Amino acid sequence: MKLTTMTRLGLTFAGGVVMGLTPAPMNVWPLGWVALVPLWMAIAFESRNSAILSFFFHQKPIQKNRLFSILKTLKQEPKLRFWLRLWAFPLVWGLGYHGVALSWILGIHPMTWMGVPWWPSLAIALFCWGFISLWGAGLVVVWATVVAIATTRTHVITRLILATATWCILESVWSAGDLWWTAIAYTQSPNNLAILHLSQLSGPNTVAAAIVAVNGAIAEGLIAYFKNYREEGRSVRRVRGLLVTALILFCTVHAIGFYLLSRPLNDLGDRALKVGLIQGNIPNEIKLNYFGYQKALYGYTTGYETLTDRGVDIVLTPETALPYLWTETSRESRDFYRVILEKNIPAWVGTFAQTEDGNITNSLLTVTGTGETYSRYDKTKLVPLGEYIPFEDILGKFIDRLSPLDAHLVHGDKHQIFETPFGRAIVGICYDSAFPEHFRRQAAAGGQFILSASNDAHYTPVQMHQHNALDLMRAVESDRWIVRATNTGLSSVIDPHGRILWRSQINRYQEHIATIYRRDTQTLYVRWGDWLTRCLGILAVIVTGLEWRIRKFSS
Repeated sequence: MKLTTMTRLGLTFAGGVVMGLTPAPMNVWPLGWVALVPLWMAIAFESRNSAILSFFFHQKPIQKNRLFSILKTLKQEPKLRFWLRLWAFPLVWGLGYHGVALSWILGIHPMTWMGVPWWPSLAIALFCWGFISLWGAGLVVVWATVVAIATTRTHVITRLILATATWCILESVWSAGDLWWTAIAYTQSPNNLAILHLSQLSGPNTVAAAIVAVNGAIAEGLIAYFKNYREEGRSVRRVRGLLVTALILFCTVHAIGFYLLSRPLNDLGDRALKVGLIQGNIPNEIKLNYFGYQKALYGYTTGYETLTDRGVDIVLTPETALPYLWTETSRESRDFYRVILEKNIPAWVGTFAQTEDGNITNSLLTVTGTGETYSRYDKTKLVPLGEYIPFEDILGKFIDRLSPLDAHLVHGDKHQIFETPFGRAIVGICYDSAFPEHFRRQAAAGGQFILSASNDAHYTPVQMHQHNALDLMRAVESDRWIVRATNTGLSSVIDPHGRILWRSQINRYQEHIATIYRRDTQTLYVRWGDWLTRCLGILAVIVTGLEWRIRKFSS
């Protein structure tokens, strides 16, 4: 049965939407292992029936006059028309995936509390949603281009290796920028803990490689079936072999992950740390006005007093819990600072700090019981447009930040070390959670536990669940305990196996006491980084080169 182009586009888009439904809070993670199949099959159909790619991979000259051959091929099927048709499939899949998964971005609307009128607020929200969805879809388009070229004349094993390596390489490239959230591995968090433990080997790209390879094997099996190789006597054997390969691969990677998940933590009592968490629940609409200031000061001050009276070692507050500039002159007039001196118990304080050149940072401070600022971490990954303007010298004249702060926030140094009275910590503030390398570097530098401070009140509850799922991945990758304090939810406590031991309710003031443990273990990922992607890239080059040489000499 031959499907029309529009039907195949619809099926491909549906595959992207299905992938977009797999992350938290929907958590239908099994669908992630088949959602890429429609796109893979569409690319294969387009590329294998293309005169353009057939010409470039033909083993013998199509015509003696090469120029005549090129002109004839282009006349039969213009390059531009072919590529536009081919790119339509990964584009709609990518928009389906990223558009659905990132739909929570629309939660920034309305921004009337920031002085933005209703209609411009809607336009800004739609622009942000559309742009970041297109940016994510761009990764899929580049990947599909490589797969289309490889599909034309390569063996199925070569295609699987090349497609898997390309996806992992592209995710590494995209995650090196400032717009990143929807790594395909996060479709398995938080419920598929077995497969998430593969990330201890080589980071989230280990999970991505498994997902792409399984999807590819299933797709190739279906392609073999629909292409009907019965005249060669290989149809049943080939289809069965590819589908069995997909099943074996799926079971194998989960078995490895389950083994890693089943290992005992063996945490010792003398390594315990009793942390108090405060979820202040200060709506953004009032966070920076006088009433919000007073509510934050009262809530975090009384919460700190309650937790210290219950015997915690230290208290953790969310991102910018105290929404003022923490300076030597201003802090002493605040009730929160005075109660720290009275109780003599340290706190990790989310606030704003100042650099030597007068710029402002979104920071987490360790304030000791004597009032000393023991250490400071400045947020590394700022939200584009929300906390800073990309290419500000050029765009700053035309774009105002979506932040009500008058000052300019600046990025923290990528190589910060956060010392505390209880050992070295790994810190992430809000958007930092989407970047695994940020946490891996701190773990490799001796970080013994993870502190996550966030304010997700800008968005819908979907984002809160996804953010918690990302931090869960960071805990598993680095084999560390993590405590999360957020403004309006979800605050949580997660062990190194990704088990959520406590999670707050959304939009409620809450206090909690968690016992976590300092750990010095180092996973393969922490030691060597994303070595699997490098190995897959080298292997893809080798097998592609060998196949090309074999075909060249056999022709």
